[in-house]
Amino acid sequence: MNAVTLGPSGTYSHRAARAVAEGVSFRESVTAIVDAVADGDFQRGVVPIENSIEGSVTETLDALASHDVAVVSEIVTPIRHALLAQDDSFDTVASHSQALAQCRTYLETHYPDVTQEAVASTARGVQYAREDNTVAGIGHPDNATNGSELAVLAEDIQDQDSNATRFFVIAPLSARSDAGGKTSLIVYPNVNYPGLLLELLEAFADRDINLSRVESRPSGNRLGDYLFHFDIEAGVYEQRVQEAFAAIEMLAEEGWVRNLGSYDTKHVLY
Repeated sequence: MNAVTLGPSGTYSHRAARAVAEGVSFRESVTAIVDAVADGDFQRGVVPIENSIEGSVTETLDALASHDVAVVSEIVTPIRHALLAQDDSFDTVASHSQALAQCRTYLETHYPDVTQEAVASTARGVQYAREDNTVAGIGHPDNATNGSELAVLAEDIQDQDSNATRFFVIAPLSARSDAGGKTSLIVYPNVNYPGLLLELLEAFADRDINLSRVESRPSGNRLGDYLFHFDIEAGVYEQRVQEAFAAIEMLAEEGWVRNLGSYDTKHVLY
């Protein structure tokens, strides 16, 4: 099986993708990955959905809301950030915006005058560091050995030792399953009135279904109009979940409900 994920080679997404596919191809954005899976170009895609320090990855949320794909698994992996450069003469640190944010305290403490540049991925920042001695990258320490130009100036520079990221393994809609310990769905009510969100939450609470994540995102249709992302700790095969979905579909009858499917969690250590 071939999977597509965020490139170039050496990203944390790449490391996660190797747990589900022998062959891994790359795209430069999460949206392009979801596009490729929705179009049937790849059987699987691996995208970051949530980090324990910085929270949800909004590009992933928005891409999932605008494409018909399924979530068939999630991968949870610890994130170990290292500062990689040719030497200590750099004046710019380049990495993915999430990585820069996850190392905010370290950078402000040790390199307060260095320019921070957000790029498409951690591996792209490491590539720039290889090409330019005025640039340092943030990425997994193993990236220093993928080529010989870089030194590991510091390891474990993330602000929290418990730093971890969830990745969704996505697939074409035909692969969606009702079996699994977790389920994700997106709800666009297309209405707004006092108590709407409470009614959505009660559809789960009244049936003793635990919510592990609730997120709102602008619909893009008009100011103040939102859709909602839910992760629940139950599978669609359960009667209580089917009842909750039926209640939510009634609440969102002016909009839509997207069931991304049920799945299990895999923990991967690197």
